[in-house]
Amino acid sequence: MLRNQKGFTLIEIIAVLVILGILAAVAIPKYLSMADEARTKAAQGAIAEVKGRLSSAQAKYMMANNGNAPNSATLYTYAIAANQYVNANNLANVGNDFNVTVTTGTPINITVTGVQGTNLTTNVVGNFRAAGDP
Repeated sequence: MLRNQKGFTLIEIIAVLVILGILAAVAIPKYLSMADEARTKAAQGAIAEVKGRLSSAQAKYMMANNGNAPNSATLYTYAIAANQYVNANNLANVGNDFNVTVTTGTPINITVTGVQGTNLTTNVVGNFRAAGDP
């Protein structure tokens, strides 16, 4: 007399493992691309932060100079040195999460190369044109 045994057969277990393997093969690359995309979006947010700081510096400059708008070179000097809106201590590591560099030029160039210690596959670049630029 055979006893009524309950459990999974070897074929059922193998079928479940194959399905889990297929799901993992599809999900892991998707997760990695989503993580990379999230870093890129965060870098764009850091660029917006820098633009906001430069805009604030520009407004303060104009208030102090009878409404005269600075060009990009003047604004860069003003924001970096004089009032420290953007300097190595409060910008290069915005919230200690971003590797940001700001360079002078027309317009002022903003580059994010890393997010939370991870280098971006492609640097995210933005710029800020001062009101006094031609």
